[in-house]
Amino acid sequence: MTTFGVNAFGTGRGPGKFTSMVAVAKEAENIGCEAVWVSELYSRSATVPMAAIAAGTSSISIGSNIAYGVGRSPLIWAAEARDLDEMSGGRVILGLGNGTPKMMEAWHGVDGSAPAVRMAELVTVLKKLWRLHEGPVDHDGRFYHVHVAPTADVPEPIRPSIPIWIAGVNPLMLRTAGEHADGLVGHPMYTAEYVRGPVAEQIARGAARSGRSASDVTIMGIRMCSIDENIDTARARAAFAIGQYAASRVYDSLFELHGWSSEQQKIRDAARNRDDAAVVRSVTDDMIDAITITCTPSEFGGRLNGLKDDFDHLDLIAPPWGLSDLETEMNNRHIFAGLREHFARGES
Repeated sequence: MTTFGVNAFGTGRGPGKFTSMVAVAKEAENIGCEAVWVSELYSRSATVPMAAIAAGTSSISIGSNIAYGVGRSPLIWAAEARDLDEMSGGRVILGLGNGTPKMMEAWHGVDGSAPAVRMAELVTVLKKLWRLHEGPVDHDGRFYHVHVAPTADVPEPIRPSIPIWIAGVNPLMLRTAGEHADGLVGHPMYTAEYVRGPVAEQIARGAARSGRSASDVTIMGIRMCSIDENIDTARARAAFAIGQYAASRVYDSLFELHGWSSEQQKIRDAARNRDDAAVVRSVTDDMIDAITITCTPSEFGGRLNGLKDDFDHLDLIAPPWGLSDLETEMNNRHIFAGLREHFARGES
């Protein structure tokens, strides 16, 4: 049965944003959500708000969705993960992604080639460093060279391992998640058909390579929820968000799977011309219905109840583009109201 979480990223601005994020996390915890998620971007860290949320909650899982694997060295990742897990009492899920190769190079100054190979190596080194209390770690790979011989006692972590989930869309990264990770962090563009088809196939292939079953890998989805009393407004917001992703070639295989390639090219052309209205017009109703939950507030709880179990866990987010802070806050209120209704019915 699918469990639900919410994302606290983008909640509030300035010094008060951490108070706002903790408030979101507390509300999610109180109504019965499984997890609260935070993201990372060029101006925002994931680990700092995770620490704030860890201090302000007691039982809800706290995950990064995503943090940039290339943004810290393996040693710093392992150290921060240990601290966060201790601070939260063992509630952290480390969700890692690379971003696009262009982002890897332009934002982080690292080679953008072979991102899946880099991620597999990072996870391997992180698992070794998590066990640093057992002895020195020596690793020489393609991307990472780590040699750590502790000169003082290293306390044992509070858990034998920390859940590491990998973000992926395309086949090689999906196989990498299946082989090396405890879970897959999906993408807001994932559809049920994409999960049942390419995602399930590649996760199974990767899991088999490490002697595991595909069921050993938690599949997490991220669902954009565009909710407004005016359904036309809600659909326009959903269309605009879809259009921002559709302009990238990263998602070509998903559009091809659904027979949307020609429509995707129209979206791409409109985005290239910076014509937002044309972007919205070029996104079809089928796309909105397959990729998002778009409805009025009174319909949202029922839409949650009607979801099929294509994901083990689903992170519900407001459309990440085009909304003002106030509109995002209102959208999130509708998400919480729908979750309360859903949980009141005795669902997950």
